[in-house]
Amino acid sequence: PEIWIYGLRNPWRFSFDRLTDDLWIGDVGQGAIEEIDWLPFDQAGGTNLGWRVFEGTQRHAEGTAENAVPPIYEYPHDGGRCSVTGGYVYRGGQIDGLDGAYLYGDFCDGVIRAIVLDGNEVTARRQFDVEVSALVAFGEDSRGELYALSLSGPVYRLTAIQ
Repeated sequence: PEIWIYGLRNPWRFSFDRLTDDLWIGDVGQGAIEEIDWLPFDQAGGTNLGWRVFEGTQRHAEGTAENAVPPIYEYPHDGGRCSVTGGYVYRGGQIDGLDGAYLYGDFCDGVIRAIVLDGNEVTARRQFDVEVSALVAFGEDSRGELYALSLSGPVYRLTAIQ
């Protein structure tokens, strides 16, 4: 009978940061904006993320979305991007300089990207020279190393370039 979070359109993968327990959600937009939502663990319960009134931070429909929390990051449908695939905060030990970055991708362009927060603001963005055709999911092993899954079949392990 309890709704923990509402105002999502089409959450396509969510995860909890294994260090902070913060919640990360990739939420697929209606037609123009893809969003990534971040909620600190101790503030997540009862949160309204704004859908149907808002698509990302853009007004989408009439009405009100009381106390709506905007996404931590959003991007438009451009450059072949069309559908966010939520990922994980990297907590592994094999890729230097990536600890604490949230990795995500987009189904249509398959590029893996990362954002870094400082407090509650995105302070860095990265795009990797990696493409996963039809990127539909990420996975995490017991050591915090990440994997990417293609709808075409392969599972890719993310590693540092040697």
